[in-house]
Amino acid sequence: MTNMVRNKNKDLEIRKREKEDIKTEVYALSQSISMSAHKARRVLDQIRGRSYQETLMILELMPYRACYPIFKLIYSAAANAKHNMGLNEEYLVIIKATVNEDTTVKKLKPRARGRSYPIKRPTCHINIVLKDISLYEESVVENSIRLATTQGHHSLWFAQPKNYSKGLQEDQKIRECIKNYVQKNMRISSGVEGIARIEIQKRIDLIQIIIHMGFPKLLVEGKPRRIEELQMNVQKELNYVNRKLNITITRITKPYGHPNILAEFIAGQLRNRVSFRKAIKKAIELTEQADTKGIQVQIAGRIDGKEIARVEWIREGRVPLQTIRAKIDYCSYRVRTIYGVLGIKIWIFVDEE
Repeated sequence: MTNMVRNKNKDLEIRKREKEDIKTEVYALSQSISMSAHKARRVLDQIRGRSYQETLMILELMPYRACYPIFKLIYSAAANAKHNMGLNEEYLVIIKATVNEDTTVKKLKPRARGRSYPIKRPTCHINIVLKDISLYEESVVENSIRLATTQGHHSLWFAQPKNYSKGLQEDQKIRECIKNYVQKNMRISSGVEGIARIEIQKRIDLIQIIIHMGFPKLLVEGKPRRIEELQMNVQKELNYVNRKLNITITRITKPYGHPNILAEFIAGQLRNRVSFRKAIKKAIELTEQADTKGIQVQIAGRIDGKEIARVEWIREGRVPLQTIRAKIDYCSYRVRTIYGVLGIKIWIFVDEE
C-alpha cells in the first residue's frame, strides 16, 4: 500500500511540474487610467470567466466609456499570447480581472473669460490574466467511457511523461493547421468542411496522418497536387526536419451519419439566420438517410437572438447513453453568430454490439 501511495504521489508531482513548465497564462497590466475604479469594475464583472471571443463581442456592444481601454488591454494580451507563446485565441479565457484605485490627479477645469477652477480626477490600475484551457479542461469527454469497447483513440503514439504535454500540443497544431487549410480551399456554398476526424500515428521517423472526409472531391477537384501543398504547410508550421510526414485522405460513404459533419451543417444554417428548429429537423432528415438508429441534437446559448440564454434539444429514435456497448458518436461544436456564441452537441446512435 505504501508503494502504491508513493507512486501516485510521484505521478501527481510529475503532472504538476509539466503544468508549470508549459506557460499558458498571459498577464496584462494598464496603469494610471483616467477613470474611477467603480466604473471599470462595472465592466470587468461582466467579462470575468468568459472566453476571449465572447469578451470582445460584449465590449463592442456595451455603452460604457470604460469598455474601450479594457478592450485594448485584452486585445494586446491576446496578441502577445498568439505571437510570443504560440497559443490559440479560441481557447483563451479570462480567469482574472481586477481593478485598483490609484492616485487622484488635480487638474484645472477651464471656464469662460480665462477663468478656471480646480477639479480632481481619479485614476486606476487594471490587471487581466488570460489562460489557455486547451490542455487543462476538466470536463469528461463523452466518448471516454466507451474507449476499448466501441471507440478507439484518434492519436496513437508513445512518449515519456515529461514529453507527453508537448505531444498533445503538437497534435493540436496539426489538426488546426489542416482545418484552416481545408476551410480556405474548400469549394462548397454551405460552409461544411466535411472533416469527420483526423487520426495521427507517430513513429520515430514518420508521422502518418489520415483525414476522414465526407466530400474529398471538393478539396482535390481542380488541383490534384493540393495534398502535397497541405503536407508542405504542416511541415512549415511544425518545423519538421528529421521526420517524414505522410498525409492520406479517405472518403466516408455516409458523411451525414457523422456528428462533426452534421454539426458543421447546423452551424452554417445558424450563421445564415435560419430558425434553429428548421436546421435541426433538416439535420435529422439527413441522418435518417444514413441508416442511423437514433439522434439527439442540443443547442445552447442566445438562440434566435433572445436576451436570455436557454437550452433546446430534439431527439429522434433511440439514444441509449447509459449503455456502454452501444456505439454512439458524439461531438461538441461552437459557432459564432451575430447574437453571440452558440454551443451544439450531437449524439448519434449507430449500432449496438
